[in-house]
Amino acid sequence: MSDRVMTRIIAIANQKGGVGKTTTAINLSSALAERGMKTLLIDLDPQGNASTGLGLQMGARKYTTYDLILGDSPAQNIFLETDQPGLWIVPATTDLSSADIELMSRARRSYLLQDALRQRDITEAGFDYILIDCPPALNLLTINAMVAAQSVLVPLQAEFFALEGLSQLMLTVRNLRETANSALRIEGVLLTMYDRRNNLAQQVEADARENLGDMVFKTVIPRNVRLSEAPSFAIPVLQYDPMSKGAVAYRDLSQELMEKHNRILQERVEP
Repeated sequence: MSDRVMTRIIAIANQKGGVGKTTTAINLSSALAERGMKTLLIDLDPQGNASTGLGLQMGARKYTTYDLILGDSPAQNIFLETDQPGLWIVPATTDLSSADIELMSRARRSYLLQDALRQRDITEAGFDYILIDCPPALNLLTINAMVAAQSVLVPLQAEFFALEGLSQLMLTVRNLRETANSALRIEGVLLTMYDRRNNLAQQVEADARENLGDMVFKTVIPRNVRLSEAPSFAIPVLQYDPMSKGAVAYRDLSQELMEKHNRILQERVEP
């Protein structure tokens, strides 16, 4: 997207709610910024929890993801710097709730976010990573995210029936790869809310790794009270309790992600 930077665009998606999707969006973007990566988080969920979790008060959300996709405001007015150095956000409000219906009548309705992210204001900003926090549904907003992205990161709660429903998301990715975004792939499946003392969690992990292989991240996100508390203070867990197990896990995930991308880049340049 930029001559200076190869921007990685990752949609964080799972049509099932309560799997740690927004927690992952907040804390992975924070961990990437902490590692010196200029990062933009796009809150595409009408609940706006990622915006709240990064300290954006409702009054500060003059321009939102709605404006980015359906409006004509310059992108530079829409992405806001957070309190964490290197981390920006496009916030969301409940205005986004009607976007799915409005998108239906638009030409190129699946490509509007992709078009928005190609605006000069964003490409010249030189983001290393753009993460998109999708709503918990395979709707037109999520489709827009997947069309705009290079990959999809799937949070998967370590509980019974965890793998059910994953097949539908995988099918959606495959269909989009064939019809709208040939570069789209699964970035990885991230096990969340993991309790190592729980036999069921261990079984879910074993099943996921057996069925999905290297697609499952080595890093797992533990069930951690600090992760649950941090949003109420409107800061990522990396700031709320930097040494907590949750903060350490998201730092590990950011490192695993960056190492993976560095390997891919090296493979492309080597003869």
